[in-house]
Amino acid sequence: MQIQSRFDIFEPGDLTALVCLDVPEVQRIVVDQLVQLGYKLHTGLFVEDILVKLGAHTYDVVIISEHFNASDVESNPILAAAINAPADQRRNQIVVLVGASFVTNDEMQAFQHSVDLVIGLADVVNLRPVLRRATLRSEEFFGPYIEALKAEGRI
Repeated sequence: MQIQSRFDIFEPGDLTALVCLDVPEVQRIVVDQLVQLGYKLHTGLFVEDILVKLGAHTYDVVIISEHFNASDVESNPILAAAINAPADQRRNQIVVLVGASFVTNDEMQAFQHSVDLVIGLADVVNLRPVLRRATLRSEEFFGPYIEALKAEGRI
C-alpha cells in the first residue's frame, strides 16, 4: 500500500485538514475519519511541500506523525512549523500529534510537545470522537477570547 496524495479544493467556510502521516495504513484510517467528519484535506509526501502548505493556508486541523520522514519529535520540522505559527493562525488550529509513544488525550504529553491533542497509534481508529471533543473544547476555550478581540476591532 502506498501513501496517497490528496489535494482538495477549499471553499470559504470549509473545514480543512492537513494530514502529515507517512504510514499508508494509518493515513488511510485518518483520512477516512476526517472525510466522515466533513473535512476537506491536503496530504503531503515531502517536508518542503507540507511546509509550503502550512504557510499558505490556515488549516482547522493539522495531524502530524511523531516520526514523519524519519525524524523524532524534537527535530520534526513540520511540528516545529505548526507550533511556531503566528498566534492568529495557531489559535484557529488544532494540532494533533500521532505516535506509538503517546497516550490518547494525555494533556501533559500534549503540553510537553505544545500541541492540542496527542493520539496513541492504537487509538487512531477512534480519531473521530476524540477530535470532535478536542474541537469543542478548543471552541469553548478560545471562543470568549476571539469574541473579545472582535469587539475590540483587532480581528
